[in-house]
Amino acid sequence: MDKYVNLIKLSVGTESVESLEDWHRTKVAQTKDGLPRHVTRMWPKREAEILSGGSIYWVIKGVIQCRQKILRMDEVFGSDGIRRCAIVLDPELHRTQSALKRPFQGWRYLKSEDAPPDLPKGREQDDIIPDDLNRALAEIGVL
Repeated sequence: MDKYVNLIKLSVGTESVESLEDWHRTKVAQTKDGLPRHVTRMWPKREAEILSGGSIYWVIKGVIQCRQKILRMDEVFGSDGIRRCAIVLDPELHRTQSALKRPFQGWRYLKSEDAPPDLPKGREQDDIIPDDLNRALAEIGVL
């Protein structure tokens, strides 16, 4: 049994894995050392389990499509002075098998055994399936 836990998060406003990659290349989405980050209001209580090998799984347009390894968690303060958690990520996005996910607020824990597997090596560069077809295939359990 794996001794780590993952996070799952809606990537609001993201149209595709490529647009998530584009966002992560912007300065506002990066730490001072240039790594992509996601700033959240709540600090995960299971930080040690996450940092033992966890990833963040991104839900794009209602479908889990990719993940990023979580490297660390940095304390940051907003302009309002409130302490927040910057989840610092490996820049490499790993495409996963598609899995439908209903909308939810914030982030959630995702057990490693419940996470969709990465696409096999060599399939990452396959032609991208259009979102509506991707969703339909995931609904019937093909992807």
